Amino acid sequence: MTIATTYQRAFNSKRVDPYPVEVLKRVDRPTTGIQDNEVRRVDERESGFMRCRRGDFGAHFKKEVDRFIQKFPLGGALSWMSGNLKDMVEGIASEHKAPLPDDPEVLARHIKQTAYFLRTDLVGICELPRYAVYSNTFPNGEEVHLTHKYAIAIIIDQDWRTAEAAVGNDWISGPMSFLSYSTSGFIACILAEYIRRLGYPARAHHARNYQVVVPPILLWAGLGEMCRVGDIVLNPFLGTRFKAAVVTTDMPLAIDKPIDFGLQDFCAKCEKCAKCCPSGSIPFGADAKEMHNGYEKWANNVETCTKQRVGNKTGSSCGVCINVCPWNKPYTPFHRFVEWTMRNVPIARRFAVWGDDIMGYGEPKLENKWWFDLEDVNGDGVLSVPVHSGSRGNYKPQE
Repeated sequence: MTIATTYQRAFNSKRVDPYPVEVLKRVDRPTTGIQDNEVRRVDERESGFMRCRRGDFGAHFKKEVDRFIQKFPLGGALSWMSGNLKDMVEGIASEHKAPLPDDPEVLARHIKQTAYFLRTDLVGICELPRYAVYSNTFPNGEEVHLTHKYAIAIIIDQDWRTAEAAVGNDWISGPMSFLSYSTSGFIACILAEYIRRLGYPARAHHARNYQVVVPPILLWAGLGEMCRVGDIVLNPFLGTRFKAAVVTTDMPLAIDKPIDFGLQDFCAKCEKCAKCCPSGSIPFGADAKEMHNGYEKWANNVETCTKQRVGNKTGSSCGVCINVCPWNKPYTPFHRFVEWTMRNVPIARRFAVWGDDIMGYGEPKLENKWWFDLEDVNGDGVLSVPVHSGSRGNYKPQE
């Protein structure tokens, strides 16, 4: 059997993706309005956490930004792992290209199969928009010269069972994020090295060493739509309960198209994240979108959101908006049906939000909590039980 025959059989086999992405409506452009000629490349030093490290939000938050994940031991362990991946993003491609089929469709399918073999939850491919490449990196302001043509986006679930038992701004919030950051970074580094061994240049981009802005890549790769929570992309199967890493490459790959599952209309009606945000950082109103750097979007308050996550005294970080989102559900037959109605029946979207409240979703099932609340108060390794932890009281909507 030739290698071409092997690949053709793989190509003709059943669908690759673990979720039925084939049922999603594909469109030519993301549902978020993007004026391509107006989008400027972003300096990484101007993101919320980087501004916090610079001291823009005050001395207290400048101190806490290096502590807020580390103060919970599991968060510190996951952060340690992702930090060890920082210098593993690049390498030299083999001078000898592998004897692969000269077919972008087959190669794209193989890369997706490889990503799923490595335990990715969902993957998409797009051409790398030039404006998705950072202009400068943190902290030294080095100019970024990234010319790869394609971007492979991988996303990792933060774990529904844990989210169901969590308040959202309690001690497990930071570890949930870094579970996905470290895992997606690990997979991205392996995938990039594999592509280099096939004879093509590739670079991994993860939470400790990005050279790209992730949200526009997720949009163009068909992994979600922009939601009410600022720059966050929402996936129809995982909600916002994920984090992402990216591999950029010149390997010739067939690309995916953006998706439209009615999220702009849904988010205009829902407002649940805005009502429950502890810092009041998420805007209300169907018409609250505004143009920012060429994007038409709901713009959250970056400063107050960052301060809430970094300075949270009842836990490590904050993910209340993730936990209360009606799209944050397990992949069960019942929720598949509800998800189908939200995608295909516009009038059902308002009832879906009502039903979400009636059924008590968003309220944590504290009886399923499995972790111990612990805090390293002084950064000396001495752990204590925190005086305060996230509670239902912190879930009350903003008045």
